[in-house]
Amino acid sequence: MQSSSASNGQTQSVCNETIKNTKKYEFSLIRALKSEYFLYIVSLVSFFGLWQWAATSNVFGYSSALATPFQVVESLHDLSVNKLSGLGLLEHLWISTRRVIIGFLIAAGFGIPLGLFMAFNETFRAIVKPIFDMFKPMPPLAWISVAILWFGIGEAPKIFIIVIGSFVPVVLNSYSCLQLIEPEFFDVVRIIGGKRWDEIRLVCIPGALPAITAGLQIAMSSAWTCVVAAELVNSRSGLGYIIVQGMKLSDPGMIIGGMLIITAVSLVFTLGMDLLTRKLCPWQREIENL
Repeated sequence: MQSSSASNGQTQSVCNETIKNTKKYEFSLIRALKSEYFLYIVSLVSFFGLWQWAATSNVFGYSSALATPFQVVESLHDLSVNKLSGLGLLEHLWISTRRVIIGFLIAAGFGIPLGLFMAFNETFRAIVKPIFDMFKPMPPLAWISVAILWFGIGEAPKIFIIVIGSFVPVVLNSYSCLQLIEPEFFDVVRIIGGKRWDEIRLVCIPGALPAITAGLQIAMSSAWTCVVAAELVNSRSGLGYIIVQGMKLSDPGMIIGGMLIITAVSLVFTLGMDLLTRKLCPWQREIENL
């Protein structure tokens, strides 16, 4: 009897352990299925699957209207092997990237000091802000014709368009950042005997950085939009030029390939700006995790 009872106890213990392991496995599986990375992969697979179906089902009326993902890869491979206008795919990519970087740095170099000076100096703000507000609603692409008239055909008009498109969000965020800082922070610095430089170092700079970096992120996205638009109108190089040539050749693979490269490069720059924001504003991440 004792042996039988012991055997039953061991069996019951094994069953309980098996049930626990099964529940643990089910919980881990459910958590994995709900994870951000898994859903990200599912989203991408669904997108490319839907794309393949739309391209092969003649959704747009005829088969050549939309290239399949494989046709896009083939077009990009052809561009990397066969030069377009004397340049390879990587050379076109570098030319567009160089234009974006130059225009973005010029906009940031002038926009951040201008916005901060507008925030600090009321007289300067009263003079500059009405002019800035007058030109702010004008879309950057409206400047393309003017840029060609002013600078001719070359790199200058493209850089100018990028600067115009990136300049506005940088100035706006740099100007508004100090408006978001609570006046009590300045009072605390004065109470402990701080000077004007202490207010700038301990309050203004940490308080302004999140808004400035947010403006830089918006400016970077705008810079890529502007460079593609400028290259579509007046260029013989760059990713926008690839898209134009795809339109002229009725090659949807080349068009969509150029679009995907722009998307990928813009995403890399966006991730880089996010990393910069985390490095410059580590306290912001700590606040978000509270």
